[in-house]
Amino acid sequence: MPGLIAGHFNKNNMTHSNSISEIELVYKPSISDKPIINCSLDAYNVFMDFYPKDTVHLQEHFFVAFLNRFNRVLGVLHLSSGGITGTVADIRLIFGTALKAAASGIIISHNHPSGNLKISERDKIVTTKIRDAGDLLDIKLLDHLIVGHEGQFLSFSDEGL
Repeated sequence: MPGLIAGHFNKNNMTHSNSISEIELVYKPSISDKPIINCSLDAYNVFMDFYPKDTVHLQEHFFVAFLNRFNRVLGVLHLSSGGITGTVADIRLIFGTALKAAASGIIISHNHPSGNLKISERDKIVTTKIRDAGDLLDIKLLDHLIVGHEGQFLSFSDEGL
């Protein structure tokens, strides 16, 4: 490798170290006052505090709740906002955050601006991909909620999916 000679550091390459970002891992949870999710309605109530009220009926949003092994919420990530008919669910960002939070489980949620709670083929594919990735990391996908209008939602778990 250029810059490394017989295991010694070559001072001529120091200019690159100023442009390389350091990765820092910090874990400072304060979870004693955080909600515990025991059912899909609990999850819905947690997520609704995060959905932007002014655009929930205009564009899709995707959220992830990270839980400890007792289903206490460690935090919620607003993963993405998209257009009228879709948004991106980047699995690497979901599980990068889950690993940093030391989460044991996740619940995902997105809204359908139309209010239609029908599960699309794309919804099923994304859910399967996230579940399979979680299985590899021993981080369980506990549910996927689709949020509609006026308190309506669909839970994949409640539907046996």
